[in-house]
Amino acid sequence: MTKQLSSGDRAVVTGAAGFIGSAVTRALLGRGVSVVALLEPGASTSNLDGLDVECHEVDVTDPLQLTHAFKGARYCFHLAAKFGFWPKDPSAFYAINVNGSRNVVSAAAESGVERIVYTSSVATLGLWDTKAGRPSNEDDFADLSHLYGNYKQTKYVAEHEVLRLAAQGAPVVLVLPTMPHGPFDHRPTPSGKVVLDYLNGRIPGYVDTAMNVAHVDDLAEGHLLALEKGRQGRSYICGGDNISMAELLEVLSNVTGLPRASRRFPSTFPMLAGRASQFIEGNLLRREPRVPLEAAQMATTVMTFDDSRARSELGYRSRPAAFALYDSARWFVENGYVRTDQMAKLRWSAPDESNDRTD
Repeated sequence: MTKQLSSGDRAVVTGAAGFIGSAVTRALLGRGVSVVALLEPGASTSNLDGLDVECHEVDVTDPLQLTHAFKGARYCFHLAAKFGFWPKDPSAFYAINVNGSRNVVSAAAESGVERIVYTSSVATLGLWDTKAGRPSNEDDFADLSHLYGNYKQTKYVAEHEVLRLAAQGAPVVLVLPTMPHGPFDHRPTPSGKVVLDYLNGRIPGYVDTAMNVAHVDDLAEGHLLALEKGRQGRSYICGGDNISMAELLEVLSNVTGLPRASRRFPSTFPMLAGRASQFIEGNLLRREPRVPLEAAQMATTVMTFDDSRARSELGYRSRPAAFALYDSARWFVENGYVRTDQMAKLRWSAPDESNDRTD
């Protein structure tokens, strides 16, 4: 059933202070929606500074704390999740991503929320033919051996549990974002770290891989479209451009004026670095590895995706990757993430505004 976001609607957003969560919050406020932000206790709320939102600290792993969270709410966007490559406490991934998702979706459904948008991940999909040039879509089931690390594994289980609740009547639609770039990436995320490392001169070269790059604000709009037009229990990849790592670095060079990273490394290079870093720093020194093994595995995997379902069924659109990478780079520079000596080398060249959306 089609829904329509209207001025004055009340929507609960979990993980509202996160990178994508804050973009969804800003998009909802732009529609006149009243946002209730459910935040991890003690989490930074800088992404919500200046926004007119109602904030509540809630531990999603505790069902009792969610009992009254959805009072008067018409909609729910569940984006809260634990992400990381080297956890001190691996059990927290299951508690937050699996149990937390069950708790949120159950509480929202029991409160009579009309539509729940659950943010899953393209990490739950199979990548069977991406190396052969066919991007994956929502029908590509996962190869369990490719679910590297706690995040992917628990998001896969969480998606199953959310779909189980949808089969029992919970009004759920799923959004699977690809690699987000853009402003307000405080952490930064792994995708943002690629841009930041490039800006700081820490990327000497690249491996032959590819990914799907999307502007975080386009992903946010995809969430709103999924709520309004998505079908019960259906998944929608929201993405942007499929580009190689060499192309991504070329775009960054074009928009920043910094030198291109032209050296190509064999795919074994990051894996060797990851295994060495994991053993020395992770196992022996008990600290986060500089090159996490899971990140190295992802760096050698072709992660391209086909989001035509979202485009045809939801009317989803995205801007070219250059806009996402430009906005990401500008934000990191303007917020003090880049070394002074590197900033002096910047020569900005904004993407062509006449070509800012692709259907």
